[in-house]
Amino acid sequence: MVRKILKYGEPVLETKAEPVTEFDTAELRELIADMWETMYAAKGVGLAAPQIGTSKRISVIDISVGEDEKQKIVIINPEITFSEGKQSGEEGCLSIPGFREPVSRANKVKVRAQNEKGEIIELDGEELLARAFQHEIDHLNGILFINHLSALKRDIIRRKIKKLQKAGEWD
Repeated sequence: MVRKILKYGEPVLETKAEPVTEFDTAELRELIADMWETMYAAKGVGLAAPQIGTSKRISVIDISVGEDEKQKIVIINPEITFSEGKQSGEEGCLSIPGFREPVSRANKVKVRAQNEKGEIIELDGEELLARAFQHEIDHLNGILFINHLSALKRDIIRRKIKKLQKAGEWD
């Protein structure tokens, strides 16, 4: 089921998500299936559970945007264990539609997480995948991509969003 993606301003987006403690349940499988459907419907490459109002440490990522089934990644309770290098690239966010800005991130990362069964998995990401891992794990920590921008750029975006909210165009 496609769920509503919450937009900037919703408190759950800026709150650290709760760890998942129960694995291989019907509820978890349903949540992850809904996250895939929601992400693909929105044409995203990643989605974190808080973006659909569920404060759980779960993200789905597919940098092929549905083109390659083998690139689908589910990370639960993830943490970055290693990072190196630097890249800068334009980022956007399904919870902050219409805004894209350059963000600096590590170029390579190692992620330790759990899969849907609770098994420990270790994943390596470079370039776009590394960016997606960092962006999604930030979501789980209550950090949005605009938090990586200068105070001035962040303030300009916040003011534009306030105008959209007043005009009733930010639901």
